Amino acid sequence: MESWQLRFETLEALRLSSKGQLSYCSRWQEDEAALEGCVAPVELSPYCGWVLDSLSGQLAQEITPTGTSTPKQSTPLLKRASAEKIPPGNHRSFSPPSSAEPSETKENDHLSPLEINQEVVPAVLSSKVAKVEGCIRMYEEMHRLKAKERLRQRQEEQEQMVRAAYAQASEQLKRFDELRELKRHQEFQELQEVMEKSSKEAQGQQEKLKEEHRHRAKILNLKLREAEQQRQRQEELERLRKEEGQERLRRLYSIQEELLQLNQQIDPNYRHKDLPRIDLSAYSNRGNQICGLVSGLIRTTSERGFPTQADVASTERALQEMRGLISSMQQEIAAALEEKKRKDEEEEKQKQKELEKKEQMKSQAPAPAQQSGGKQQKEGLQVKTEESIMQWYQQLQDAAEQCVAAFSEIGNCKGNTEVKKIKTNLQKAATIPVSQISSISGSKLREVFDKINNLLSGKPVQTEGQTVSVTQHPQGLEFVCYKLAEKFVKHGEGEVSFHRDSAFPIAVVLSGIWELHPRVGDIFLAHLHKKCPYSVPFYPARKEGTSMEEYQRMLGYEVHDSKVEEQDHFLKRMSGMIRLYAAIIQLRWPYGNKQGAHPHGLSYGWRWLAQMLNLEPLADVTAMLLLDFLEVCGNALMKQYGIQFWKTMFFIQKSYIPRIEAVTSSGQMGCLSRLKNFVQKCLQAEEIPLPKGILTPSFWRI
Repeated sequence: MESWQLRFETLEALRLSSKGQLSYCSRWQEDEAALEGCVAPVELSPYCGWVLDSLSGQLAQEITPTGTSTPKQSTPLLKRASAEKIPPGNHRSFSPPSSAEPSETKENDHLSPLEINQEVVPAVLSSKVAKVEGCIRMYEEMHRLKAKERLRQRQEEQEQMVRAAYAQASEQLKRFDELRELKRHQEFQELQEVMEKSSKEAQGQQEKLKEEHRHRAKILNLKLREAEQQRQRQEELERLRKEEGQERLRRLYSIQEELLQLNQQIDPNYRHKDLPRIDLSAYSNRGNQICGLVSGLIRTTSERGFPTQADVASTERALQEMRGLISSMQQEIAAALEEKKRKDEEEEKQKQKELEKKEQMKSQAPAPAQQSGGKQQKEGLQVKTEESIMQWYQQLQDAAEQCVAAFSEIGNCKGNTEVKKIKTNLQKAATIPVSQISSISGSKLREVFDKINNLLSGKPVQTEGQTVSVTQHPQGLEFVCYKLAEKFVKHGEGEVSFHRDSAFPIAVVLSGIWELHPRVGDIFLAHLHKKCPYSVPFYPARKEGTSMEEYQRMLGYEVHDSKVEEQDHFLKRMSGMIRLYAAIIQLRWPYGNKQGAHPHGLSYGWRWLAQMLNLEPLADVTAMLLLDFLEVCGNALMKQYGIQFWKTMFFIQKSYIPRIEAVTSSGQMGCLSRLKNFVQKCLQAEEIPLPKGILTPSFWRI
């Protein structure tokens, strides 16, 4: 192998030499020009046989171990090479192949290219060039076979490496799976141990909690029994307290009823027919004050719960005072009668004496009888409203009753579906626009006014997608007037009582409607006076036979299921209606007829204030009404009446507020304190501030 490699190194060195770099053409035999100088016959070297034998032997030895050729294949090649050896004496002569060689070539077609080349080489290579050509081809074939063998070996090595790597990876995966399974098993064992330990601890804790729960349950049961016993005792005490409170409350009501009955015996305008000069108004004023104090006390105790024994004692003292008042009045009447009787006797005796001396005294005129009563004392405040105002009040109530009678068919339409539908639509058309009144803008207010005015004018209006008109029924106009006026009053006692500024937009719309439709204004006043008699103003007197509930309704209270509304709610409703009334008398619809007079202007407000100050004050109510009225309407009255108004304010501060204090208990001083502060500030500033929420000219431009 080393000689063979050495030989190839020699060939490589020759290739790199200057001669070896000459271009070589494998078809040089076909070129005649190249053969022209070579006319000498071809001769083989005497050593060519030996060379071929050596080369063939070495080639057979290298191929045999690889398995590419068999001994049977190499044997003919050696034999053929040995047989073709040329003897030394004949090395210069070479005969061409015989004609039998083609057939022999055909027979050897199945041989490999190397064997064919080995067979052909001895026949054609007769020179050094042929020898080199054979060596080169043998080198190329051998190099190809070696490369092929190395490639096969490399493939086998790679397959072995892949199989080894696969086997190693499989083993590692098995080991990994075993390790993971072992770790999972260990974790499972640890978790199971922890769970068992936790379960044991939880069972122990649970047993401990059960024991503690049983102990606490025993304690709680004891406390519950004690609490139940305490509750029963409290209920018993509360029941007894309620029974006592109800008994005291019944006692207060009976005392109040007796006081009212006794007060009815005192007529402020009462003059004994035999005593024309005696005046009992002082007794009447004091009786009214006593009744007011008792009524205020009952309201206060009702709001607080049940009256105390001190409250009962106070009312009993008031009853005793009333009885003493009646007794004093009767004694005064009796004394006056006795005095009159005595004077009558003296006059009779004087007359007899005069008859006896008639002849002597003819020339003298009889002396006039001296008045026994002297100058009459100044009368106190009134308890009843002036007769003219009461007549006006009664006329308005009669007008409202006539209006109700005028739409009796619509009012009682349960069996008539068509009339009932008309009634519902008319009521919605009258009340919904009133609910839409707000102080957002003047344009919105004008839309509401136009809806109401069109409805009262007989024009069709749209309400909830339906066309409605008062001409749909002969009694439609009366019904709409009544419901519209009623809705304005309800809006006053509801909306205005909670949102005081809303009185002005409601009042200006109502004032405009009143100016165009006076019937609505009259019915509105009737509703207002019935809901709030203090807007007349007058204090309804309890007539004989009138129940307490009915009398409370006459005073303006709401009574439901024999339960009178709370005093605070009552005062809020009265405040809302008085504020609405005070706003109406000073406002006019800006788009109406400014030439005409206000249908119910400031003169009515001035009359209300004067009449209010001529009446005996009521606790809590009078102060609230005066304060609301002056806050809303005071500025307008000041501008209208000037000095007369300030005289009235001075009278309120100096004379009327002390009278209110006299009938007001300590728990009812809130409204009175606000009234005193308001009057004092106004007198100091000599100015009544504009009411909050008044509609300014800019409002109507929105």
